[in-house]
Amino acid sequence: MHKWIPATALAALFVATAGCNSDSDNDDQPDNTPPPVTEAPPAEPATPASLALSLVGRYSSGVFDQSAAEIPAFDPVNSQIFIVNAQKGAVDVLDARDLANPALIRTLTVEDIAAGAVVNSVAYHDGMIAVAVEADTKTDNGFVALYDTTSFTLLDQVAVGAQPDMLTFTPDGKFVLVANEGEPSDDYSIDPEGSVSIVPVQNRALGSVITADFTAFNDQRQALTAAGVRIYGPGATVAQDIEPEYITVSPDSTTAWVALQENNALAQLDIVAGQITGVTPLGTKDHGDAANGIDASDEDGGIDIRSRPGVVGSYHPDSIAGYSVGGATYIVTANEGDARAWGEDNPLYWAGDASQGFVEEFRVKHLVHVDGFARRAGDDLPPQLNALAAGALLNPQVFGYCEAVDGDPGACRDDGELGRLNISWVDGYRRDTNGEPVMFDASGTENPAGDRIMYDSLSSYGARSFSIWDANGDLVWDSADHFERYLASADCKVGSQRDIPCNAYFNSGHDEGDALDSRSDAKGPEPEGITIGVLGEKTFAFIGLERMGSIMVYDISNPQAPSFVDYFNTREEWISDPSANLSAAGDLGPEGLVFVPSDQSPSGEPLLIVGNEVSGTTAIYQINSLANPAE
Repeated sequence: MHKWIPATALAALFVATAGCNSDSDNDDQPDNTPPPVTEAPPAEPATPASLALSLVGRYSSGVFDQSAAEIPAFDPVNSQIFIVNAQKGAVDVLDARDLANPALIRTLTVEDIAAGAVVNSVAYHDGMIAVAVEADTKTDNGFVALYDTTSFTLLDQVAVGAQPDMLTFTPDGKFVLVANEGEPSDDYSIDPEGSVSIVPVQNRALGSVITADFTAFNDQRQALTAAGVRIYGPGATVAQDIEPEYITVSPDSTTAWVALQENNALAQLDIVAGQITGVTPLGTKDHGDAANGIDASDEDGGIDIRSRPGVVGSYHPDSIAGYSVGGATYIVTANEGDARAWGEDNPLYWAGDASQGFVEEFRVKHLVHVDGFARRAGDDLPPQLNALAAGALLNPQVFGYCEAVDGDPGACRDDGELGRLNISWVDGYRRDTNGEPVMFDASGTENPAGDRIMYDSLSSYGARSFSIWDANGDLVWDSADHFERYLASADCKVGSQRDIPCNAYFNSGHDEGDALDSRSDAKGPEPEGITIGVLGEKTFAFIGLERMGSIMVYDISNPQAPSFVDYFNTREEWISDPSANLSAAGDLGPEGLVFVPSDQSPSGEPLLIVGNEVSGTTAIYQINSLANPAE
């Protein structure tokens, strides 16, 4: 069981879910008018046996691979979609009254808030949108701006932490919560503290900001790292190293959970007290388990999904959402994975100057070569790794299945085995009780005077899955290797007509043409965005697969036993470079998703709105209820 590492002796128990409220006012009828006709309350939506997505409409920015459509929000009063357009650094406003033909009606820029500022996220509540605004220099403090959704008037703005990323209203609308990611500068000379800003909202204005930071954890670094929280930025305190990514809020608006993606952890926030009360590590996924196979190579001749002992995946969730069942709360995570790679475009860093950046990603074949690291110097060898040791070994007791022996990785470093897999060199090597590396000589013999480190496990990025966690941060359920297994199966079809075999384009990239298997050495299909929708008495999770593209749908009404429901991918043309024929490509690189219930939908049918960062499209899907799964 995971245990909270509290900031104080008492850490409040977290309950979380995602949601939004819609308020309405009823004016009194004049005395001289007849009484209004009493209408029956709207019928509760029927509970579907299953569901299927279909494409209703799409707005295209016409901009390829520039993040021209990222995070959506929906205004049910004016039937408007707000979509973050990172290419403009602004919010595009789409008229969605005609769902088949959403149209751009204006763009909200933030230059009047700060010169060079850009928008990172948007959220809707009760006739207002809150916008996360990143400063021109990302390590400077950013802003939250509040706009009226009818007049588009800027209602208020306040300063928050560095690099405000995702933001959300609490369900009661009394606060905006902002995840201030606080990424370092490329050379790590400036590393802001990560934090969560709690911004009061009252009378359509913003109040004094409360900053919930992680400074209380600075003296708990050893306990955090021993528990599995990834704290490893060069020269960084715990507060500097933590990078909040995404937030989900409890239905009573008092508590929240915050995804700390690069740290592979979740934080607990007491909104009322304005404090982070605990951090819990998420651990790793064992790809040696028969149910957790992966395709680990882009050069293995095709599809090769199997278990690989010694390989683990850090969950590294991006989007998270919450829901409740039987009074218990569950957190749902899209396990994308994310490596820290700062200074990777700086030749001085690769020439050996460790002060110019920090890159943790490395291929297995280069990590465990018998000749050591020197052969990669000046190419892709991180200086920090070079300072740690002269080379690395694989533990033959773990990796003997691919012929590793003392001092030699054998076939493990072959391209068709583990050689192409991207892993973090920061994790998995043997350490002593003080956290220092245990040294070996080149023959694989433990030797304090040796210059090699020994990897007992290899840590890949993400878990190629989505997971459900309980309120204590313990894993309840994981989709295991179902994403890749399904994409490789004959049952899977892509295209809006569901008529193209998935397995012909298994683990393709979102910016490539015919690219079978090209993402297998990285994060596979790469789940990133997630949202939850309730239809009748069932709860469904919608997960965006960034690389292969598309939306996975699961019935998560029973958190211990979710069931797969649908897969929908609107990419129509898989052969040529999509930039050459963007109109035929469909939707590439789903980033953000928002569920629209039927009572807020212009059509009266539930919708899923998806921002696709590579194709620059905002797609509107109808969620069709099926009486039985065979329909």
